[in-house]
Amino acid sequence: MRVLAHFIPGPKVSAFVAPESDWLDIRWCAADDDATFYRELAEAEVLWHVLRPLSGDDLRRGPRLRLVHKFGVGINTIDVDVATQRGIAVANMPGANAASVAEGTVMLMLAVLRRLLPLDRATRAIHGWPTDPDLGEHCRDIGGCVVGLVGFGSIAQRVAHIVSAMGAQVIHTSTRDDGTPGWRPLPELLAAADIVSLHLPLTDATEGLIDEAALRQMKPEAVLVNTSRGPIVDEAALAAALSRGRLAGAGLDVFAVEPVTADNPLLGLDNVVLTPHVSWYTADTMRRYLAAAVDNCRRLRDGQALSHVVNQPTGC
Repeated sequence: MRVLAHFIPGPKVSAFVAPESDWLDIRWCAADDDATFYRELAEAEVLWHVLRPLSGDDLRRGPRLRLVHKFGVGINTIDVDVATQRGIAVANMPGANAASVAEGTVMLMLAVLRRLLPLDRATRAIHGWPTDPDLGEHCRDIGGCVVGLVGFGSIAQRVAHIVSAMGAQVIHTSTRDDGTPGWRPLPELLAAADIVSLHLPLTDATEGLIDEAALRQMKPEAVLVNTSRGPIVDEAALAAALSRGRLAGAGLDVFAVEPVTADNPLLGLDNVVLTPHVSWYTADTMRRYLAAAVDNCRRLRDGQALSHVVNQPTGC
């Protein structure tokens, strides 16, 4: 079975899939190598997809494609409609990255609350002990905060477990009152939380959800963390709020345009911690991804039902 994996493997990834080489022919391709991508796509039966957008035109250039397997959960970068029309199954991996993203979320919370990056720079510059009262005035313990989770799926629930163990009060919101303790309508959550953490899929309803009006509802000393999808936040409004002191800080792993562009106003702000959509990317998550991907390829080979298919391909 010919598989096009749209990323370059490290030694651990190569070692993991090596036992399957008698039936699984994996061709690796860097995300920015379009020449290799389109050459290999012409023969691929399965595409292992990570982040690069996969358009309808791309799918039409894969005449043998039978399965697009998303390494992760969000399928907003895949033209699922065209895949369905062409009889291509689209599958994802719900829960496989939850532990890593949850820990990455808490890492960003701590980095912003404790001013990790400015303190790192000051230490490297041999500035010594801070002589102003800024740290004692503004740095926070997670355990002393109200953490508001926007969305309450598997990742948010893991975050809730971690920060609760640290002493935080956790509240959450979702599309409707889910009957669990701590549920709040979004405006009430924004007004109450010291940390607002986003855990939503990108849909028409969530795009631009955290706009200027939403940001104005947050406390001036609050922190925003986003490890879900960049377009959920109005980045221009966020940059303005951060630069004008209407928000204390932000930790962002995702952006409206990825890779982030040089003109993004968030890049110049000291009260923002930024990572390039890698909160999911650990050796542990990659093992879970590869196990799920190989399993579905085996199911496809053997004519068995595929796991976690999100569409109903024509003719299938």
